[in-house]
Amino acid sequence: MIKVDKIKEITVAVVEEMDKIVAFNADTIKKELNAIFNTPGTNLILNLQNVAFIDSTGFGVFLSVYKTATGNAGSMKICCIKPDVMKLFRLLHLDNVFELYDTQEECLNSYTKI
Repeated sequence: MIKVDKIKEITVAVVEEMDKIVAFNADTIKKELNAIFNTPGTNLILNLQNVAFIDSTGFGVFLSVYKTATGNAGSMKICCIKPDVMKLFRLLHLDNVFELYDTQEECLNSYTKI
Protein backbone atom coordinates (compact mmCIF):
# COMPACT_ATOMS: atom_id res chain seq x y z
CA MET A 1 0.00 0.00 0.00
CA ILE A 2 2.84 2.41 0.77
CA LYS A 3 6.13 2.34 -1.11
CA VAL A 4 8.97 3.77 0.99
CA ASP A 5 12.27 5.10 -0.36
CA LYS A 6 15.08 7.30 0.94
CA ILE A 7 16.21 10.37 -0.99
CA LYS A 8 18.97 12.53 0.51
CA GLU A 9 18.27 11.22 4.03
CA ILE A 10 14.57 12.03 3.63
CA THR A 11 12.01 9.22 3.76
CA VAL A 12 9.53 9.34 0.87
CA ALA A 13 6.30 7.36 1.19
CA VAL A 14 4.10 7.03 -1.89
CA VAL A 15 0.57 5.77 -1.38
CA GLU A 16 0.05 3.08 -4.03
CA GLU A 17 -2.58 0.54 -5.01
CA MET A 18 -5.45 2.69 -3.76
CA ASP A 19 -7.12 5.84 -4.93
CA LYS A 20 -9.03 6.49 -1.71
CA ILE A 21 -8.02 6.76 1.92
CA VAL A 22 -11.19 5.95 3.81
CA ALA A 23 -12.32 4.15 6.97
CA PHE A 24 -11.89 0.78 5.25
CA ASN A 25 -8.11 1.14 4.70
CA ALA A 26 -7.14 3.97 7.06
CA ASP A 27 -5.92 1.70 9.87
CA THR A 28 -3.50 -0.08 7.54
CA ILE A 29 -2.09 3.21 6.30
CA LYS A 30 -1.79 4.51 9.86
CA LYS A 31 0.23 1.46 10.93
CA GLU A 32 2.53 1.71 7.91
CA LEU A 33 3.16 5.44 8.39
CA ASN A 34 3.63 5.22 12.16
CA ALA A 35 6.21 2.45 11.65
CA ILE A 36 8.32 4.94 9.69
CA PHE A 37 8.65 7.07 12.82
CA ASN A 38 10.08 4.27 14.98
CA THR A 39 13.41 5.97 14.30
CA PRO A 40 13.48 9.36 16.07
CA GLY A 41 14.22 12.37 13.89
CA THR A 42 12.72 10.90 10.71
CA ASN A 43 11.65 13.44 8.11
CA LEU A 44 8.87 12.19 5.86
CA ILE A 45 7.44 13.26 2.53
CA LEU A 46 4.00 11.74 2.01
CA ASN A 47 3.27 11.61 -1.72
CA LEU A 48 -0.45 11.45 -2.51
CA GLN A 49 -0.16 11.43 -6.30
CA ASN A 50 -2.39 8.36 -6.62
CA VAL A 51 -5.06 9.42 -4.11
CA ALA A 52 -8.30 10.90 -5.48
CA PHE A 53 -10.34 11.02 -2.25
CA ILE A 54 -9.79 11.15 1.52
CA ASP A 55 -12.60 10.90 4.05
CA SER A 56 -12.64 12.21 7.63
CA THR A 57 -11.04 9.01 8.93
CA GLY A 58 -8.18 9.42 6.47
CA PHE A 59 -7.57 13.01 7.55
CA GLY A 60 -7.67 11.82 11.16
CA VAL A 61 -4.92 9.34 10.31
CA PHE A 62 -2.76 12.12 8.86
CA LEU A 63 -3.22 14.21 12.02
CA SER A 64 -2.37 11.25 14.24
CA VAL A 65 0.75 10.39 12.23
CA TYR A 66 1.79 14.06 12.24
CA LYS A 67 1.53 14.06 16.05
CA THR A 68 3.64 10.88 16.20
CA ALA A 69 6.22 12.44 13.88
CA THR A 70 6.60 15.66 15.85
CA GLY A 71 6.59 13.71 19.12
CA ASN A 72 9.61 11.75 17.84
CA ALA A 73 11.52 14.88 16.76
CA GLY A 74 10.57 14.24 13.14
CA SER A 75 8.41 15.93 10.56
CA MET A 76 5.86 15.13 7.88
CA LYS A 77 5.20 17.12 4.72
CA ILE A 78 2.68 16.23 2.03
CA CYS A 79 2.99 16.60 -1.74
CA CYS A 80 1.40 15.79 -5.10
CA ILE A 81 -2.14 16.41 -3.93
CA LYS A 82 -4.88 16.21 -6.57
CA PRO A 83 -7.05 19.35 -6.87
CA ASP A 84 -10.20 17.78 -5.39
CA VAL A 85 -8.26 16.47 -2.41
CA MET A 86 -6.54 19.85 -1.96
CA LYS A 87 -10.01 21.44 -1.73
CA LEU A 88 -10.71 19.16 1.23
CA PHE A 89 -7.41 20.07 2.92
CA ARG A 90 -8.37 23.75 2.56
CA LEU A 91 -11.99 23.27 3.61
CA LEU A 92 -10.79 21.59 6.81
CA HIS A 93 -8.07 24.25 7.25
CA LEU A 94 -5.45 21.51 7.28
CA ASP A 95 -3.36 23.61 4.92
CA ASN A 96 -2.57 25.56 8.11
CA VAL A 97 -1.41 22.40 9.88
CA PHE A 98 0.59 20.58 7.21
CA GLU A 99 3.23 21.86 4.84
CA LEU A 100 1.74 21.07 1.42
CA TYR A 101 3.67 21.09 -1.86
CA ASP A 102 2.65 20.71 -5.49
CA THR A 103 5.57 18.43 -6.38
CA GLN A 104 7.82 15.96 -4.62
CA GLU A 105 10.84 17.94 -5.78
CA GLU A 106 9.57 21.14 -4.13
CA CYS A 107 8.89 19.21 -0.96
CA LEU A 108 12.34 17.63 -0.99
CA ASN A 109 13.94 21.04 -1.58
CA SER A 110 12.09 22.44 1.43
CA TYR A 111 13.99 19.99 3.63
CA THR A 112 17.35 20.96 2.20
CA LYS A 113 16.67 24.59 3.11
CA ILE A 114 16.49 23.72 6.82
